Amino acid sequence: MKKLLAILLVMLTSCTISYKFNGASINYNLIKTISVSDFPIRAALVYPPLEEVFSNKLKDAYTRQTRLQMVDTNGDLQVSGEITGYNLTPQAVGTDAYATMTRLTISVKVTFINTKDPQFDFENRTFSAYQDFSSDRMLTDVQDELIDVITEELVELIFNATVANW
Repeated sequence: MKKLLAILLVMLTSCTISYKFNGASINYNLIKTISVSDFPIRAALVYPPLEEVFSNKLKDAYTRQTRLQMVDTNGDLQVSGEITGYNLTPQAVGTDAYATMTRLTISVKVTFINTKDPQFDFENRTFSAYQDFSSDRMLTDVQDELIDVITEELVELIFNATVANW
């Protein structure tokens, strides 16, 4: 009985289960580097700080949530694209026929290249996210806060599409 208990104890302590809570499923034996290009703004409406904020958050996500080394060009994984939309649309109309809510939508077009496993490549895939805000507030008063939330969502969508193959 003691031998059986000892064997079970050894088996239980020698087996480990590993979970990744960031969602990344990367074969680090094969893929070691990533290059993320800056995303220029190609939208009709332009908010200049958006390019830097978005590009930095995207690069930061890969740096924080993976063990990949960030390189300027020719990474094993390559992410590039452009910001194609920065749009304001009225959402709710009050009794006076004026909008009571406005939606800020940001769209990005992304190309992803996996040099080690091209089956995961995609070209010009569009990702969009939005936030609504009260129309009694000026866009200039809420713009930075909205961009922060929207870019976080976009980065998560792109991260999951590129390295979370589950």
